Amino acid sequence: MLRTESEHDRFYGSIAGYYPVIFPQNQAQLDCIAGAAEPLEGKTILDVGCGTGELAAGLADRGALVTGIDLNDALLNQARTNRSHERILYRKANMLHIARLFGRNKFDLVVCLGNTLVHLLNPMQMRDFFSSVRAVLKPGGRLILQMLDYDYIFREKITSLPLIDREEVTFERMYEFLPGSREIAFLTRLTVKSTGEVIENKTDLLGIGREDLVQLMDIAGLQEIELFGDFDKRPYTGDHLPLVVFSRKGV
Repeated sequence: MLRTESEHDRFYGSIAGYYPVIFPQNQAQLDCIAGAAEPLEGKTILDVGCGTGELAAGLADRGALVTGIDLNDALLNQARTNRSHERILYRKANMLHIARLFGRNKFDLVVCLGNTLVHLLNPMQMRDFFSSVRAVLKPGGRLILQMLDYDYIFREKITSLPLIDREEVTFERMYEFLPGSREIAFLTRLTVKSTGEVIENKTDLLGIGREDLVQLMDIAGLQEIELFGDFDKRPYTGDHLPLVVFSRKGV
């Protein structure tokens, strides 16, 4: 489980109404994932941490059959209201329970984007998640994982991420490092420009490093693990924030 689901609810529930503004549909993400599952028509996709459904809707528009899961009711309500689609099923579910919920050999593709993974605060939980991903994937199916490169963040002592500045809001993201550990306090400040309202939140993340991440995926039985610097599949160099990981279940 996450450290506390109530903490998760407070963090994401308070900004759910602005989430599509902060994180609109990302064409590069969509094109990359669609390319990995070509032809996309009729492919089954599990979107872990689907948020307000922007990615799920984009994939469904291209013919995929998408199941989107998230723990936060407010995010899911936004998705069901604004990103409903005949080829999408939204479901409240814990990412650690997907094997039990969906069974074996269910999906052609599992995607876990937006730093969702690092809300699991124990490496063994991450290993269990990867094992569950392997279980629900069809033979030859793929996992696409996107997060930040925490080796780079720790090495460069990065304490804030780039400001997100939209017409309606600004969204600030800050890190506080916990001495002697890979845990990070993640603080956010959302400012509504029209009213001046400020929404502040804090939660803990596990800044897992690249080598540990790959080892956990390997232990879980995922194969062909590839690291990239972004969704355009630029080479991974360890000198930038984005980290995109591809892997596959054996045939």
